[in-house]
Amino acid sequence: MDQVMKQDSRVNPAASNTAGDAGQPAGAELSLTAATAAVVRELSDAGKLGPGKILVVGASTSEVAGVRIGTGGALEVAQQLLEGVVQVAAEKGFHPVYQCCEHLNRSLVMERSLLGKLGLREVSAVPIPGAGGSMAAAAYRSMADPVLAETVEADAGIDIGETLIGMHLRRVAVPFRPSLRYIGSARVNAAWSRPPLIGGERAVYRNPETSGSRSCD
Repeated sequence: MDQVMKQDSRVNPAASNTAGDAGQPAGAELSLTAATAAVVRELSDAGKLGPGKILVVGASTSEVAGVRIGTGGALEVAQQLLEGVVQVAAEKGFHPVYQCCEHLNRSLVMERSLLGKLGLREVSAVPIPGAGGSMAAAAYRSMADPVLAETVEADAGIDIGETLIGMHLRRVAVPFRPSLRYIGSARVNAAWSRPPLIGGERAVYRNPETSGSRSCD
């Protein structure tokens, strides 16, 4: 835990400048909250996340602290990540939901009002660091009326520490590479979604200025 606490307030400057991680000046340091907010804000702009949209968040606080997933979780780290997500959600108006670990079948922490609005199936558990994960536990504690949903189809997702969030993304997922590729020592992946493109060679995906000569009649 001492090692975690030493690392939980700064992004690892060496990790954020490994091969292919352009965009961060050498030696740059950000708090975990600021780094998380920066990544979420960049994703929300790319994916056009606004009111009514859903962002699924998966995070391993162990990986953030530089140890193997599931071996060094910390609520203190989770709280800093949570603050960054909530900050941008308040700015943009989207709803963040938080994925539990596989011990709770990757269920999702959200406000009960959102579960009702989306018509999702409730499951019964209270996430704790040892069963659900520190991020889910911190999110649960922060909410006015928290509940777990079995699944969701989110408009976008951020994965801090490669926890695997794809099962909760709406089709079709579009990979997104944020400028900041690490938060702490954890690798960051993200995606936003778009509606499936349907049709064949005659399909049109943008509103034409004039109607074409062909019809299906």
